[in-house]
Amino acid sequence: MAGLNLTKVKKAYGNIEILHGIDLKIEKGEFIVFVGPSGCGKSTLLRTIAGLEEITGGTLEIDGQVVNDIPPSLRGIAMVFQSYALYPHMTVYDNMAFGLRLAKKSRDEIDATVRNAARILQLEPYLDRLPKALSGGQRQRVAIGRAICRNPKVFLFDEPLSNLDAALRVATRIEIAKLHESMSDVTMIYVTHDQVEAMTLADRIVVLRAGHIEQVGAPMELYHRPDNLFVARFIGSPAMNILAADVTATGDSTTVQVVGGGSVTAPIATTAAMQGARVQLGVRPEDLRPAEADTLFDSAIAIVEALGEVTLAHLDNWQQGGEPIIAKLPGDVKLVRGERRGFTAAPETIHLFDKDGKSLRG
Repeated sequence: MAGLNLTKVKKAYGNIEILHGIDLKIEKGEFIVFVGPSGCGKSTLLRTIAGLEEITGGTLEIDGQVVNDIPPSLRGIAMVFQSYALYPHMTVYDNMAFGLRLAKKSRDEIDATVRNAARILQLEPYLDRLPKALSGGQRQRVAIGRAICRNPKVFLFDEPLSNLDAALRVATRIEIAKLHESMSDVTMIYVTHDQVEAMTLADRIVVLRAGHIEQVGAPMELYHRPDNLFVARFIGSPAMNILAADVTATGDSTTVQVVGGGSVTAPIATTAAMQGARVQLGVRPEDLRPAEADTLFDSAIAIVEALGEVTLAHLDNWQQGGEPIIAKLPGDVKLVRGERRGFTAAPETIHLFDKDGKSLRG
């Protein structure tokens, strides 16, 4: 199967540039997920790979061949959209076989291909049904099955689970994970705004912002070692808490004083030039815990969300212009709205960012 190489890929509509020189190498058999806020260019990037959008600068190679001017039908790509786009008057079997018939494949080859795809996706009992007789998750699996039947070099998924309810999203996500496991030599590129999908499916995640790549890495690499404040706050739910702090000691470890709060020494190396500098301290909600002494900060509890497994405590941020703080605590922790509590975090969970939002972890 195919790998992809994007070199300085640009996409512009008139004078408005959407993608600003994307450099990305995708290995054969990888599962890559594009994430980022709305308007960051992730779907546009996927569509340029598919050939549905013309590249206005740079080169795109698939399996070593430059495909900038090659039409979508000849790129060896199959795409699964957010909308199922099934033919309502055709059975599941006929929907999956349609492209093969257009390609004038033999009846025996079509039958073997369709039934193999149905077996992979557990659609065999539904081959004679019309789409209206299927659930949303089953319809999306048919759309995936239709893509499998094309035997593509690369699978492209454009937010395929967005139209499903919560339970079906989980079930279909598991099906896609199983599909990748069973077709481990096939390259898959997946666009989503859902962090759970990204973290659970991806071999590597590509974080995009305003048409630029902010960071590429394995899910847990992005979670534990974000390159900058944007990635740190985008990966993880709820988002990382950010507090203003001042550097009071540098060296192999760095001590910072939270503005209006306590101090902490984190295993992050800094130079003497950072002494006295204002930095941004990041701590994830799941890393905060209540404390009586040596607290990182004290805060009033504004809202308590008891979710059973966990409790989310929304805390007032006393720092001017600061966003509310969230602590993600075990479900059995007892909190009272309006009470004031101290919170701390283990030093190794602390993240520090400079005034420009670049990680000081190196």
